[in-house]
Amino acid sequence: MRQRYHAAHCARLLASVAVTAIFAAGLGGCQTMSDITGSISPKTSASAGADPRQEAEVTGERYRADPKNAEAALAYGQALRASGQRSQAAAVLEQATIAHPSDKALLAAWGRALVDNGNFQEGFDVLGRAHSPANPDWRILSVQGTALDQLGRHEDARRYYESALKIVPDEPTVLSNLGLSYMLSKNLPQAEEALRRAYASSRADARVRQNLALVIGLQGRFAEAEQIVRADLPPDEATANVAYLKQMLNRKGDPRVGSAGKMPVASLSRPE
Repeated sequence: MRQRYHAAHCARLLASVAVTAIFAAGLGGCQTMSDITGSISPKTSASAGADPRQEAEVTGERYRADPKNAEAALAYGQALRASGQRSQAAAVLEQATIAHPSDKALLAAWGRALVDNGNFQEGFDVLGRAHSPANPDWRILSVQGTALDQLGRHEDARRYYESALKIVPDEPTVLSNLGLSYMLSKNLPQAEEALRRAYASSRADARVRQNLALVIGLQGRFAEAEQIVRADLPPDEATANVAYLKQMLNRKGDPRVGSAGKMPVASLSRPE
């Protein structure tokens, strides 16, 4: 009974914050476990290492000089998303798709921005226009899965993740999404199995590790979860991350019951 309670409690918290995780925070120290909010079209995303707001200013000037330029609109939309201006990103990309209705990269970016902004059904529909069954894009499939999870359609979401995994077997970001989808369905053992597969990948990052720790902690195995959180981190960052995990899992001394406060640890991850 307690396991069902804390899994449901975590699901409610996760659903409320998963697509509003902080892009710029990354991980480590006092930072939360954010979703992977990179571009579906990485070639046109904001420059790696650039300040997101400065990038938005630079790409914005270019866009305003030629608002019908698809490449300029895409770069500006990506930069707005990276700087946390998600509503503005969706608006810019929507206008660009009106001018270029068959541009798959713009459709993909607009659909992703809609999902980021909490417009899950509309985002899912737009993303469906950004690729085709004959030429599927695993990144888009994974984002569509996260939209379905946010709509409560967990079984449908997992079909999208499985389709993505047929294209990129053992891709850790997709496996992480799959694991969190099982968590939202209160199936913690299967969530752990998927997240362990993700964690085993050499390409897994700290977000995967903390998702796994969360699911293990929700099953009452906090010592094991703490060990995973601390792995390969400097002592101060490890301590801070453990504190966040405790904040999520501890309530009145019971590590199996979720905190009533803000969800600090996990969100649905989405591929770059």
